[in-house]
Amino acid sequence: MPADLQAKIFEATPDGRRKVIVATNIAETSLTVDGIHYVVDAGYSKLKVYNPKVGMDALQITPVSQANANQRTGRAGRTGSGFCYRLYTESAFRNEMFPNTIPEIQRTNLANTVLLLKSLGVKNLLEFDFMDPPPQANMINSMYQLWVLGALDNVGDLTPVGRKMSEFPMEPSMAKMLIASVDYRCSAEMLTIVSMLSVPSVFYRPKERMEEADAAREKFNVPESDHLTLLNVFNQWKSHNYRDDWATRHFLHPKLLRKAREVRAQLEDIMKFQKMEIISAGTDFDVLRKAITAGYFHQTARVKGIGEYVNIRTGLPTHLHPTSALYGLGFTPTYVVYHELILTSKEYMTQVTAVDAYWLAELGSVFYSVKEKNFDGSGLRRKSDREFSKRAELETQIAKQREESARKEVEAALATQTSSGASSKMIVPGTPRHPGGRVSQTPRRRAGI
Repeated sequence: MPADLQAKIFEATPDGRRKVIVATNIAETSLTVDGIHYVVDAGYSKLKVYNPKVGMDALQITPVSQANANQRTGRAGRTGSGFCYRLYTESAFRNEMFPNTIPEIQRTNLANTVLLLKSLGVKNLLEFDFMDPPPQANMINSMYQLWVLGALDNVGDLTPVGRKMSEFPMEPSMAKMLIASVDYRCSAEMLTIVSMLSVPSVFYRPKERMEEADAAREKFNVPESDHLTLLNVFNQWKSHNYRDDWATRHFLHPKLLRKAREVRAQLEDIMKFQKMEIISAGTDFDVLRKAITAGYFHQTARVKGIGEYVNIRTGLPTHLHPTSALYGLGFTPTYVVYHELILTSKEYMTQVTAVDAYWLAELGSVFYSVKEKNFDGSGLRRKSDREFSKRAELETQIAKQREESARKEVEAALATQTSSGASSKMIVPGTPRHPGGRVSQTPRRRAGI
């Protein structure tokens, strides 16, 4: 809902009638409306929960905690006496509800957090002293994802690519996409795509004008890619001098577009600081799609039916969202990469781009290989597996030697410090500094001084 419609909740009714406001749990803490005397608490809220097995965010309807319920009660009568009607029993409140909401760190993707801790020099993340320790499965899945992207090596240490990725305040996949775009010479366009992905959806679809909004959105669609559609939206807005009235007329959120522009400027500064070139690819969209594949090859799906896909790694059935540029394209691309999975009524892929199978084999060789007709690739596969095992063993040995040498250096430094401390003499006040005098002798003042 756009900001001008949201602002109507603060306005009084023209004829002084009673007003009913339907709100999500944002009204618990972030918002205070004057004149509210009655609150009806349904006892439920939607929580975003991350499933590490399939890498999917789900908006789950869950009972609120006791802290949430008390906060909702506090909304009644902020400026006067009021009442809160709870649609659940006191027994349910006391016995079935958690005292506090589950911390977000325990129900979200931790890849960015793990990358940050690694960049700060934390070795063993599973034993790190978190205030609210996240599930071990989340931690291991996040470390695996970073290893797949090349941010961690085989012994879990940060690689040069991982060090670069940690400088960007965003998801590791988007950072990898941005770093890869420099090599593919399309970093100017990728900056725009990443900044548009960093804000909520810029498309506005009011219920009373849904057909008009869909028609306006179709004008921006770039076949085979939602990422390129976002790039097209930003470029069109830029060509119209970043005007708010143009954005509103085309059912776009001006506020979110301005936010994306700010994010782009910040990321551009980081890239310049990192001495990364900002180059435009012009209209070569294939290079852009390949750079997108470099960051999201681990989230790939293959076509199963019309608008229906299946995740190659997990086998999870997924669907194209009806608002996607690929939906109703006339043909269905065989392979696609997606930004994230969201579970509502179905498992929907958001921000989808069609990719070539050979790109997946080239950029995601950890997972994929091309099987040509009348060609047996099992021998090559076994050979590459053996080479990988040898490399992993070698890296493990190097890491152990590095730790051993570091430990010896610390021990040698401690030994040197101890020996120098023992040999140094302590001077006591009143003790003569020349060896000939008695220890008990007190220095006397000479006459005439």
